Amino acid sequence: MPDFTISGIVIDEVTSLPIGNVLIEVNGSVNNYKTSADGKFNFTVSSSGNLKIEFTAAGYKSYSKKINTSEDTIQFLLIRMSEFGFRTPLITITDDHPKSKFDDLLELSNVLKDKELQKDLGQTLAATLKNETGISIRSMGPAPSRPVFRGLSGDRVMITEDGVKISDLSSTSPDHAVTMDPFTIEKIEVIRGPKVLLKTPATIGGIINAIRNEIPQHLTNRIKLRLGSFYETTNKGYLLSGVTEIPVSNFQFRLEGNYRKASDMTSPEGVLKNSYINTITYSGGSSYIFDKGYTGISGRQYKSDYGIPGGFVGSHPDGVDITMKRNQYNFKFNYNFHGNFWDHIDADFSRVNYRHTEYESDDLIGAEYKIISNLGYVNLFHNDNGILKKGIGGISFENRDFNIGGFVFTPPSTSDNISFYVNEEFKKTGRFYFEFSGRYNYNFIKPKQAVELSNLDSVYSRVFNTFSLSASAVYEINERMNIGINLSRSSRVPTIEELYSDGPHLAAYSYEIGNPDLKDETGIGSEFFAYYSDKSFYGMLTFFYNDMRNYIIPRNTGEINFSTLLPIYQTVGIGAKLLGIESQLEFKFLNKFSFDASLSYTYGEINETKSPLPQIPPLKSFLEFKYSGNNYTIGINSEIASAQERVDEFEEPTAGYIIFGASGQYTLSYRRSVHNFSLNLENITNRIYRNHLSRIKSVLPEPGFGLRLVYKFLF
Repeated sequence: MPDFTISGIVIDEVTSLPIGNVLIEVNGSVNNYKTSADGKFNFTVSSSGNLKIEFTAAGYKSYSKKINTSEDTIQFLLIRMSEFGFRTPLITITDDHPKSKFDDLLELSNVLKDKELQKDLGQTLAATLKNETGISIRSMGPAPSRPVFRGLSGDRVMITEDGVKISDLSSTSPDHAVTMDPFTIEKIEVIRGPKVLLKTPATIGGIINAIRNEIPQHLTNRIKLRLGSFYETTNKGYLLSGVTEIPVSNFQFRLEGNYRKASDMTSPEGVLKNSYINTITYSGGSSYIFDKGYTGISGRQYKSDYGIPGGFVGSHPDGVDITMKRNQYNFKFNYNFHGNFWDHIDADFSRVNYRHTEYESDDLIGAEYKIISNLGYVNLFHNDNGILKKGIGGISFENRDFNIGGFVFTPPSTSDNISFYVNEEFKKTGRFYFEFSGRYNYNFIKPKQAVELSNLDSVYSRVFNTFSLSASAVYEINERMNIGINLSRSSRVPTIEELYSDGPHLAAYSYEIGNPDLKDETGIGSEFFAYYSDKSFYGMLTFFYNDMRNYIIPRNTGEINFSTLLPIYQTVGIGAKLLGIESQLEFKFLNKFSFDASLSYTYGEINETKSPLPQIPPLKSFLEFKYSGNNYTIGINSEIASAQERVDEFEEPTAGYIIFGASGQYTLSYRRSVHNFSLNLENITNRIYRNHLSRIKSVLPEPGFGLRLVYKFLF
């Protein structure tokens, strides 16, 4: 019987650092093996046919690998192991959340991590996610871009950081940036289904959760260091970054610093003036970790200066400059009961101080916002009980003090929210899996003072009592094929700006009029999906339909406010429907080749007039062909979008386009260190194309040919 040699390296799934002293067990063999200090292994077995290899290490989940010595030609295995802090793959700080079949399926298509995350890293969170299924970019220049999911924007798509809501103004207006730099993010998830109700009542949207583990949840066995840099040619932008994790007795510390600077963006038609961005971020976190849990604190400051381009009708000739700062302080507590019924409890509290100032030429302040938010939650988790498998019950709260200055006439206001929610996963019944969530919200919004408004007769306090429900069912046809349905009742309370705005918004180049009589937004959502997955093929097909009773949107009235020469946008609540299709496939062949493809399409319509909803992205597809060697990957890709001619009355249509790109990644491991290099070439043919969701598409198109280089060093 011929000998069969197996070699490779074991690395951390998130950090890509090698893991030493990993126990390797081979079924049918009396010998065990271990990785060296640099994570590498090499051994020989005398066996033919199927082998199962188990990798086990302290602090990590066990990993199994199956190979066939009669058919496979194994030269080098790259094994990625995840730490116990990542028990549930969908919501990673989610030690917090029970794992369900629905989570497993979403993990296949909606998680961006490790090398894929590094390859796709962009200047902003939205740019990083632009090629993910169902996601588009709302923008007003490169800096203030925000993800749009299935045509849904604003706070229907909640952005969280380590499970905590980002408290900024990015959901309210296209000129407001997301206060998050994506470079040090370890993992990004797009969360759908019943678990959305653990964070937000808007079930028709989703949650984009960026994971840093800023408050450490477990001890590392040594000091870890991550350094990185980023450079792209389209705006001569660069970034320098450093993160370190330090264990001291039962304490774990994490320190981070980032500096980003980018000049004006270039396109095939020239330079987009005043589209720069300068950002600095630093944070520190620490935890005390004990046998039954941990408790920790963290602080983060995000400071950014960026430009909003001008040069089109209704804009300032030289654009507008914005400075913003967000200071956030977090406290987290976790205690494990390990009881027969009660499993553990999590508590989180955050305080956020956000300031945002918009400057005209000569440093004249046109608008100023100051928001102080206090928010938190307490979640209690249980184990099996009767027909229930696992579940969560919790309470959350948020207090927001909203102050405005400059030439903005929205009255200073406060808002208070308290919510109760539950999520339950039921035990498997035959081939069926069931999951259910419910959420009740109480909201009180109060203007702090009476103000003179031009278009609103009066402003007054509002109270909203709303509830949301969501249930999903998955039918397991076999171990590879699953089909399912998700049904939900969604609700959303109008924001302070939607209720009380009445005046010019400097950087958005619009005159905004709210509606203090708005009702809460409600609707029924449905989603039908099918997944197939085996070792060489993955496919997903989803249909969705959302029928909204009071869909709240700002609509261009076609009128101009003559004192400011700005177009007037009026907030209205209308009956609307959004429906669409998403598909995704990944096909691996000849051991080293793979082909990925995705397609997203959303159709939006106003019920009463049968006319198109505004700001609906066109049909879009992304194709990628890759070749993977032992420590490198190269690929070519294409982004294809159709024309969008179904537009609202005063909305500009856009033409379709095809753009091409290429990418390459290389990993070099040396002892305890890892060097990761990623190179992207974008819009290789320098094609002129425009993003339909860009408010400045009439000025200049999207970036032309560009090169992006990302380097990360891990020790």
